Amino acid sequence: MLRLLATLTLAFTLSSSALAEASWTADNGNGTYTNPLFYDEFSDPDLIRVGEDFYLAGTTMHAMPGLVVLHSKDLVNWKFLSYAFDRLELGPDFNLEGGKEAYGQGIWAPCIRYHDGKFYLFSNVNGHSLQVFTATNPAGPWAHRSIKTGIHDLSVLFDDDGRIYAVYGYDEVKVIEFKPDLSGFIEGSERVVISRGHAMGEGHHIYKIKGKYFIISANYAPTGRMQAARADRVHGPYETAVIAAKETLGTQRGWLLNPIGLGMKVPEPGDTFKLTPPGGNQHGAVPLHQGGLVDLPNGDWWGFSMMDFRSVGRTTALSPVTWQDGWPYFGLPSNLGRTPRTWTKPAVSAKVEPHAPYQRSDDFTAPKLLPVWQWNHNPVNAKWSLTAQPGALRLHTLPASQFLWAKNTLTQRVIGPVSVATAELDASGLRPGDTAGLALVNMPFATLGVVRTDAGHVLRFYEQLKNETIEQPLAAPRVWLRATGDYDEDFARFSYSIDGKTFTEIGGLIRLPYQLKTFQGTRLGLFAFNTAGQEGGHADFASFTVEEPLADRSQNIPLGKVVTFTNLAHGSVVWANPHGMLHSAQPGSKPASGAQARFRVHDRGQGRVALEVMDGSGWLTVVGAGLSADVRPMKQESAASLFMWQDMLRDRQCMLLSLKTNRFVGLDPTTGEPYGADWPGTSPTRKDGTVLVWTEAAAE
Repeated sequence: MLRLLATLTLAFTLSSSALAEASWTADNGNGTYTNPLFYDEFSDPDLIRVGEDFYLAGTTMHAMPGLVVLHSKDLVNWKFLSYAFDRLELGPDFNLEGGKEAYGQGIWAPCIRYHDGKFYLFSNVNGHSLQVFTATNPAGPWAHRSIKTGIHDLSVLFDDDGRIYAVYGYDEVKVIEFKPDLSGFIEGSERVVISRGHAMGEGHHIYKIKGKYFIISANYAPTGRMQAARADRVHGPYETAVIAAKETLGTQRGWLLNPIGLGMKVPEPGDTFKLTPPGGNQHGAVPLHQGGLVDLPNGDWWGFSMMDFRSVGRTTALSPVTWQDGWPYFGLPSNLGRTPRTWTKPAVSAKVEPHAPYQRSDDFTAPKLLPVWQWNHNPVNAKWSLTAQPGALRLHTLPASQFLWAKNTLTQRVIGPVSVATAELDASGLRPGDTAGLALVNMPFATLGVVRTDAGHVLRFYEQLKNETIEQPLAAPRVWLRATGDYDEDFARFSYSIDGKTFTEIGGLIRLPYQLKTFQGTRLGLFAFNTAGQEGGHADFASFTVEEPLADRSQNIPLGKVVTFTNLAHGSVVWANPHGMLHSAQPGSKPASGAQARFRVHDRGQGRVALEVMDGSGWLTVVGAGLSADVRPMKQESAASLFMWQDMLRDRQCMLLSLKTNRFVGLDPTTGEPYGADWPGTSPTRKDGTVLVWTEAAAE
C-alpha cells in the first residue's frame, strides 16, 4: 500500500466525471452493503423513520454550517438533505475572535425526532446550553431557539400520553420532563432512573417499544460497547444488559495524540507533541458504540452506531438486530453482539440505485458551495466569494498568527481508505505577508501553500508535528497542491505541480493522529490568511478534486474465478485436506500447489458464494455445529455450502461468513487445528485466523 500511495502521489489523473462515479458508497449493488456506511466521519448518529423515509443526524462540532440531516429510503444509500443552521451566533469563540475558539465544541450528539407533523433536533452546546431546532420539512428551513438549561448528550421521548422526556447523564442515568411547549424543563421533574454502578455510559437513545421503555447507552469503561436498559415505566426500575461488544470490523485503534484534549490551548508552532502508536488488539473506544434502533415498515429492526475509524474520525455502521429474551441484540442469531461487515440490505419497498451522500469535487462554478463543504468556525461572509472571479473560490486574507487561528478556512472531511485531493491555486492576488494553500486540518496540522514575500512567490511546506518548514521559489504564482492520504494507516503526503500534470513530492510522510481537541478526524482545508497582522490580498482556488482509487469494489469478490487463499495470521495456504476437512498447508509445499488448494468462487446472488474445490472433491460445506473440522468438501452443494463474502476493502482481504452458523470460517493459528465455522468475528489486527487473502490462480 505504501507503493500504491507513492504512485498516486506522483501521477493520478481522473476526469471530474469519473470522480463523481467513483465515490464511496456502502451499497455493493448486489443486494448487500458493506460497513461503514460512510468512509468519512459521521459521529454520534441518531436515526428515525417517518413512514418509508429515514432521517439521520450527526455531530458537526465547530464546523459551519452545522447539524447535518441526511435522507434515505433504504438505510444504506444516503443523500444530504439540510443543515439546521448556517452559523451559530453564540459568542466570540465561534468566530475565532479575542483569542477564543470553539474547537471540539458546538453541536454534539444531536437527537432527531418527529412528532405530530413536526421534526425536532435537540443538541447541547457546551457552555451555551441546550439548542432546539424545529421544521415541518426536514429539508428546512429550521427554526432555532435556546433553552437556558444545558443537558449533555440527551435523547428525547414524546410519550403516548403527551408528556415529553429527556434522558441524559453518564453512568448515573437521569430523566427530566420538558414543559409541553419545550420552553424549558418542569421544575423538580429530574430523577435518577439508573444509579451508578450498572455499567451504563452516555450518549443515550430512548425508545418506547411495545409498551416498554428502552435506553441504549455507550460505555467506554474500559472499552467501547453498547448497553441497553429496559423498564415498564419511564422512571424504572430498569434492568440492563450488553447488546453489542467487541465488534471492530477488523479496525485497530489508530495513532493518538496526547495530551491535546478539550479545554487545552490551541497548539502553537514549536510546541512538543507526544504520539501513541496503534495498540495492537487493544479495543479502546473502537468497538461499535453510541447508537440506537430503528424499525422498518415490515417490522424488522436494525441498529446503528459509530466506531472510531482511525484518522478518518468516527463513522457510522449499520447492524441487523436480533430480538432475544426481550433484548435487541446487534448481530445475527447464534452470533449476538457482533456485526457482519457485509450483510443483506434492509427489506424495504423502495428500489434505490447505489449512490454517495455527497459530491466532493468542486469547480466552483455553481452559485453556492456544495454541501460537503464546511467552514472552520463562523465565516466572515464579506471576505469570500464565488463571483469575484467566476469559476473560482476567492478567499481574502485576514490576519492570523498561524493556521489554526485563520478565519475563512473552508474544509471537508477526508475520505478513506485512500484518497487524493488536489487544489488548483492562483496566488497572483496575494500581497506581502499573505499565505494560501491546502491544509491537513488536525492538531498537529500540516500545510502546503504559497507565501508572498517582497521578493516574490514562495512554495512553503510546513508540518507542525516536526515544526519543519521547506521553502522553494516559484517562477509563477499558479500551482497545483495535492494531499494523498492512506487514512487506514494514519498518514498522508503532499506534492505539487506547476502544470497540473507532473507532481513532485515534498516533505515526506505526515503522521495523522486522532485527538480530542478538535474531536474530529482529519479534514482537508483551503486557507488564505495574513501573518503581518493586517488584511492583505486574495487567493483564487479554481478547482478542487477528490479521487478515490479504492472506491470501486466491483473486483474485490473474484466471482467465477479460481483462487487460492492464504491465512493472514500466519501465511498458511487453505487446503482441502484429503482427510475430508479444510486445513492448512505450508506455502511452497506440494499440497499448497495442488488442486486441493484451489477453489472456484461461484456466485449465488445477494453476496452469497459457494466454493468448489478444484480437485473434484466437492463444495465447501459446514456440517454439524461448525466446530473445528466441520468445514468439509461435500459432493452435493446445499444451503450449508453458502457463505456471505466479507470484503475487507483492500489488499484482497476477505472473510467467509457461514450462512448455516452465522459465524466465520477460521482457525486458531497457534494450535495447528483445522478450520471451523464458529468464529464470532475478527480482531483489530485481523491476525486471529479468520481473515484470508485471495489470489487468482489457474484452474489446472
